[in-house]
Amino acid sequence: MSITRSTCCYCGVGCGVLIESDGLRITGIQGDPEHPANFGRLCTKGLSLAKSAASLTNRALYPELRLTRDAPRERVDWSMALDTVAERFADIIEQHGPDAVAFYVSGQLLTEDYYVFNKLAKGLVGTNNIDTNSRLCMSSAVTGYKMALGADGPPTCYDDLELAQTVLFAGSNMAYAHPVLFRRLEAAKAANPAVKWIVIDPRRTDTAVMADLHLQIQPGTDVALFNGMLHHLLWEGLADTQFIAAHTVGFAELKTLVRDYTPKMVAEICGILEEDLRLAAEWFGASPAALSLYCMGLNQSSHGTDKNLSLINLHLATGQIGKPGAGPFSLTGQPNAMGGREVGGMATMLAAHREIGNAAHRAEISALWGVDSVSDRPGLPAIAMFDAIKAGKIKAVWIVCSNPAHSLPDLANVRLALEAAELVVVQDAFANTDTVAFADVLLPASSWGEKSGTVTNSERRISRVNAAVATPGEAKADWEIAVEVARRIEARLRPDKATLFPYAGGSELAREMAFAGKPASTGVEMIFNEHRLLTMGRDLDIGGLTYAKLEQSPQQWPFPAGATQGQARRYTDGVFAMIDGKARFHAVQYLPVAEATNSRFPFHLLTGRLRDQWHGMSRTGRVPQLFEHSAEPSLTMHPLDAERRSLKAGDLLKVASKRGNLILPLEVSDSVASGTVFAAMHWNGQFLNSGGINEVCSSAVDGKSAQPELKHAAVRVEKAELPWRLVAAMSMAGDAEGDILALHAAVQPLLQECAYASITLQGRENPMLVLRVADVAAPTDSRNSTAWLERLFAALNLQPGADVLQYQDAKRGLIKRVAWSGDVDVMNPNVLRGFVLAGDIAGNEALIAQIGLPWTGPRMSVFAPRLAAPKDRVICNCINIRESTIRAEIAMGANVSQLKAKLGCGSVCGSCMPELNRLCQTTVV
Repeated sequence: MSITRSTCCYCGVGCGVLIESDGLRITGIQGDPEHPANFGRLCTKGLSLAKSAASLTNRALYPELRLTRDAPRERVDWSMALDTVAERFADIIEQHGPDAVAFYVSGQLLTEDYYVFNKLAKGLVGTNNIDTNSRLCMSSAVTGYKMALGADGPPTCYDDLELAQTVLFAGSNMAYAHPVLFRRLEAAKAANPAVKWIVIDPRRTDTAVMADLHLQIQPGTDVALFNGMLHHLLWEGLADTQFIAAHTVGFAELKTLVRDYTPKMVAEICGILEEDLRLAAEWFGASPAALSLYCMGLNQSSHGTDKNLSLINLHLATGQIGKPGAGPFSLTGQPNAMGGREVGGMATMLAAHREIGNAAHRAEISALWGVDSVSDRPGLPAIAMFDAIKAGKIKAVWIVCSNPAHSLPDLANVRLALEAAELVVVQDAFANTDTVAFADVLLPASSWGEKSGTVTNSERRISRVNAAVATPGEAKADWEIAVEVARRIEARLRPDKATLFPYAGGSELAREMAFAGKPASTGVEMIFNEHRLLTMGRDLDIGGLTYAKLEQSPQQWPFPAGATQGQARRYTDGVFAMIDGKARFHAVQYLPVAEATNSRFPFHLLTGRLRDQWHGMSRTGRVPQLFEHSAEPSLTMHPLDAERRSLKAGDLLKVASKRGNLILPLEVSDSVASGTVFAAMHWNGQFLNSGGINEVCSSAVDGKSAQPELKHAAVRVEKAELPWRLVAAMSMAGDAEGDILALHAAVQPLLQECAYASITLQGRENPMLVLRVADVAAPTDSRNSTAWLERLFAALNLQPGADVLQYQDAKRGLIKRVAWSGDVDVMNPNVLRGFVLAGDIAGNEALIAQIGLPWTGPRMSVFAPRLAAPKDRVICNCINIRESTIRAEIAMGANVSQLKAKLGCGSVCGSCMPELNRLCQTTVV
């Protein structure tokens, strides 16, 4: 058994991990107690990383190529795949110019991967058409920082979480999205109850429940709120006039603007109490240290940059920046969104925070790379890029470690774009994403635990990522694949010049060095050192960093040559990254959401995260226990709205916008306001018969950052009349989790033939798949419903036999099949293995609860009617404590501390602590 120090691959917290492996496979995971981002803590997702890597089912293990446009992809060798990609790209570039190709990459890539793709696009090909899924999460925060402070990058650090006296959460359910950092805030507030928490969110999230003040604003009214708070701050004399005069520009214009934003008017716009607005402003302005933490609720908006700027205005006006415990802190969504920006891996920037429109910056890059020039035409950001693909202006797109067929808004338009492209190359570790279905070429890439390089977290801290095991099959590191294609394109575009990609060392060398305990392969380290060179003298100077130093300890930037440690906070001297050293106020007006509700689309749709899932679930969706907190997709609606429409929990609802529709089960909760509905972002075509909630989301973008308004759309909600129902559940009788993934892969193709269908995985020791289907009648396969059911029975291995009972009533349209362990477990032949209930699904929850357990009574009694069992969520995923158990203890008077002591919930990773607090507050004793 060996231990490899590395970094978690989920959110931007950048937790250090210790990977346990046996030389062949990853066997366990621990938090790294020496890593300054998490000090050993991990959330439920991080703690399950080893389980997500346990199976190779659905991994991309060898290259595949579509030999003709309409043919299925076939397995080919690497030479053929790489030659094809290079030749097709070179052909298109020569015929149509460099801007006829594009690259769409990912905040989940390592910095070194990102660097090579950026150099390939901008240095070799000569196009700035390289954008990233970070455009969907961070671009408004980046633009806000640059416009107000002069440079990208938070001015704060994680130590400020303990030092803040007032914490303002804006558009962030931090308890779910960044739970490890939230633990630090909880501990700080427990140590000092005088710390004030203000949460600004249209939903009453678990974060909001724990706040001292929750401002449940109307969707999209953040700018009005911040302007109103500033109005009150000025009225109360809480502005720092000395700081404003010495360190800022533009305050007079802002002061004139916010004069009209009276607390009364703003309270009416936002739908909150005027006294709550005043109180929030006073807490913020009078605080010795005010820290704001914000995320997608601000960024994913058609006015996301303005929201960022108006919040930063509050910090500048009160001097709440550049000192311990204070500052505007953008929480990063992906593990290396910041590292990607450092190397210029977006369509609107160059390496090391240089600007495309700056001729001197372009000349610097050209000289450092050894190319004649760098294009002065900004590339197309994500939404515009896919529009251009659809229009035929971009002929070929190379998609890396991203799933735009699920994550972009207006999915019907995205699918049309991918179908229109002459060439779609997808490079991914997983072969079952929604986007892979459109790939003409599939290039298998290494995944977490198999790759080496660096990532940068939300506090500008660079950490090493190290390989613990060999890459499986024929998969290669992302940077290696890019280099191999680049060298082939070079042979066509610049045959007589030295290579731009001299990075030595293939996968075998990387593996050998990893197992020998050496920090990196030669190629990866060469790339990092080239990146370092480009940063020297810039605001993010890392000239003093080496892999050797990073192996000793992760470091924040800037870290110039001669430094002994990175800079924790920026602008501590009041000098900002502007020519004159002064920060900029921006007088931004409140503008409503891009898409107003109306009589046809009367509901505000909000989107967000679940606690135990991440992004498109390509990794978390491999772990059955991570479904147990939120076991099914749903649409959350306020009880009064449901009552007015005669709807009840579990009803199937059609959610429609101007762009498309999907069907989701109803969840009734007062966590959303009347007139608002909520759906989680994660569910996609691997788990639903649709692409997920982005089917209906708007592609309207922020005019400054080009970030889409993924957080809001105007929708219509109506009951879906789908009387035919089916529920199927099948366990793997104690087999490995890899088999449940294979079962998922067998059943998933059936989803698209249903009006509604969802798949979830459940269980720990006895993992199972649960399929739910609804339609007007039984789904048809070439107009033959029997064939669809037979395909389902075959996928579930439910053919009639001694251990499979069937009940059928053709007149009533009922078919029921139940499987027993039989020869799988001869000692316990009456253990329920799985079932299909079609036409009548009564009692299915009770049967699901029986799977894997001995059956009492005769087998035929399984068809007898039974009462519905209440759904019982797992609240504590670490030690499998269910909601019913927790509520029973609360009913007997237990508080959170007593729950932890008696049940153990909340005592491992702590991700369930916010929900434990809420249950204690809301359970009626």
